[in-house]
Amino acid sequence: MSENVIIQNDKEHVWHHLTQHKVFESSDPLVVSKGKGMYVTDTKGDEYLDATSGGVWTVNLGFGRDDMVEAISNQLSKIPYFAGVLGNEPAAQYAHELTSIMPGFDRVYYSNSGSEANEKGYKIVRQLAHFHNKGEKHKIIYRDRDYHGTTIGAMSSSGQIQRTKQYGPFAPGFIEMPNCCCYRCPFGKKYGECNIECAHALEDIIKRENPDTVGSVVLESITAGGGVIPPVPEYFPIIESICKKYDVLLHIDEVVCGLGRTGKWFGYQNYDVQPDIVTTAKGLAAGYAAISVTVTTERVFEMFKEEPANPDSYFRDISTFGGCTAGPAAALETLNIIRRENLLENINSVGDYLKGKLHELEEKHQVIGEVRGKGLFYGLELVKDRQTREPVDETVAMSIAGHCLKNKVMIGRTNRCFETNNNVLLFSPAFICTKNEIDLIVEAVDNAIEANETN
Repeated sequence: MSENVIIQNDKEHVWHHLTQHKVFESSDPLVVSKGKGMYVTDTKGDEYLDATSGGVWTVNLGFGRDDMVEAISNQLSKIPYFAGVLGNEPAAQYAHELTSIMPGFDRVYYSNSGSEANEKGYKIVRQLAHFHNKGEKHKIIYRDRDYHGTTIGAMSSSGQIQRTKQYGPFAPGFIEMPNCCCYRCPFGKKYGECNIECAHALEDIIKRENPDTVGSVVLESITAGGGVIPPVPEYFPIIESICKKYDVLLHIDEVVCGLGRTGKWFGYQNYDVQPDIVTTAKGLAAGYAAISVTVTTERVFEMFKEEPANPDSYFRDISTFGGCTAGPAAALETLNIIRRENLLENINSVGDYLKGKLHELEEKHQVIGEVRGKGLFYGLELVKDRQTREPVDETVAMSIAGHCLKNKVMIGRTNRCFETNNNVLLFSPAFICTKNEIDLIVEAVDNAIEANETN
């Protein structure tokens, strides 16, 4: 099929994510046709260096991997699907392998997306409330700037106001707590001179809501799309101690940070914390198949076995395509490749190099207010003035990202998240990234910032 036909079919029939389609009345969408390693090629034959792992932190092993395709093909030739009421070989094997790198966790529930995985976590909390507290201990606390998915239930726990705009009313029982961004501290404090108020605020909220009504708190290990915000080291131990004090389940969302992105298998493993529920998706199968998981401790799992004679006592949930075998087969191979190619080591070494190069940019350009992140996961916050920290307009980040794209480098940015703080450039290259590719990415950003400064 010709390039023109493909593009025309796209313009006439495809409804793209997060896109105002009015623009395509006078221009063409970018349509990718193939990829290899860190690069994707569009239908016009133009090649782009991808610093986003497929746009949303997913293609973590790079494009065009025959080993991934072979693993999936071999499984599909045996059996492609059976509903999750029955077991299958790759699901059983992957659950074993996954929990082996997650000390303290024993049970894996399969579904298809991060949104769905988080919904399962919320449903677990809501059902447990009915088991033990007549439905009272049902409230779920979430954090400002965090994001947990695109369903109405998941959006009820979204701390990104622009993502939720025009989609309400939302599900009741979701309560927001302050974010943990030191650069824009919601308490006006400075790290080292504060009492980690952003963490202690959780206890105040639980007390205000009544501890008998609060079932869980859900937090990204590192706030991702909300601006790449790692918490300070003291943060999660305080959160965990408060949760234990009030019998509140700690649910950590690892949809973005799970399986290596931060240099550890999971983002929470950078901190001294043991959650009760962990959810992850995106890079689990490196984009080669759809899969998400909701992982729990055995203690949580056992609560659903306490009254076997009660027909309502088990987890009455289903995910149709959670029965696909391609997902766990691909996830198994992803885990094997990360181990075989020592990619955690690469994430840390190349990630340190990326951090250093971004700090060099910070020294050069006053528009960069802060560099933050871990592993191969970094953000640059852009400001009008370093002293006031006034954020640049969203159009500045759009312009810089657009300039990079014109020069055949794809970077990310906070996109349709906030009213005034869509001002962070995002970097999440695949785990196979080299220092040479980091140089190309940073050079493109450097040139884009310089072009913006002269306009």
